[in-house]
Amino acid sequence: MRRPGSESRLAAAPSPRGRRPAALRHRRDVQSLAYMAAVPALAAWQWVHGVQGLLYALMLFLTLGIGVVNHNHAHLRMWRRRRANRATDMALTLLQGHPTFVFFPAHACNHHRHKHGARDLARTYRYGGDTNHLPGYLLHPLQAAWTLYPLFWRWLGRLRRHRPGAWRYCLWQYAAWLGLWGGLLALNPAKALVLVILPQLHGLHWLLATNYLQHAHADGGPGRLAQLSYARNFEGLVNPLLFNIGLHTAHHEHARAHWSELPGLHARHYRHRVDPALLEPGLVQYMVRVFVLAPAWPRCRSRPLMRPEHIVQE
Repeated sequence: MRRPGSESRLAAAPSPRGRRPAALRHRRDVQSLAYMAAVPALAAWQWVHGVQGLLYALMLFLTLGIGVVNHNHAHLRMWRRRRANRATDMALTLLQGHPTFVFFPAHACNHHRHKHGARDLARTYRYGGDTNHLPGYLLHPLQAAWTLYPLFWRWLGRLRRHRPGAWRYCLWQYAAWLGLWGGLLALNPAKALVLVILPQLHGLHWLLATNYLQHAHADGGPGRLAQLSYARNFEGLVNPLLFNIGLHTAHHEHARAHWSELPGLHARHYRHRVDPALLEPGLVQYMVRVFVLAPAWPRCRSRPLMRPEHIVQE
């Protein structure tokens, strides 16, 4: 039997001798490219023809997908060629409404390293205790951004001293994002706000709030890694629609596995080992139960897995 994670190495392995490797690392990323193409196409059509309810709702959903594509591209570069990956970074910056480089200091070097532990800067129990309710979910993106932005500035400062070329590349991402917003606002402020800025802010909210969905009431204590109790997993329709983002334990344990490999890893190696309280049949059902019904029906509330003495706040 192959070791867990071996699939990702096979996916990235060179092609047989005599065959030129395809530029796209994994053929399933055609779905990623389709999401990236659909968002500006929908925005442009509505810019010309007016806002259409169904198209706007579809665009809002696709902004969630753009955030997941950005996340996946940060973990495993989509292309085999550096220039194509750099171009994708810039495209995702424009589509998401924020520089893509922030995933490295905030996500890879912080969240994946500390896995919801006491040194994870955006741990959910840092803000007001170990909660799992609607106010906590809505506030978490703002709280996380307030915590993480100083980290970005410190990281950029170190980059400027030691890798000035990479530092300039990060600044170009800021320039592209702010230039897009400024240009569209100058062209038509109302359309820019409704068709570009608000959808992007919607996607960014979900990108940050996902941390709360996946980790609130999970265990951030010393034994979390051995017990695989640090993350919640969502099964169901969210995974084929959003690049298997719900299978969070397998992703944490194999951060460089391609997203298409996560269902197999989850089923074979982790589902039977994760606490049943951290396995949910679907994202929407979970949010309705915990955020809407739980205040009136206590039996709908999630139970905290973390011991109170391990909770480290501000």
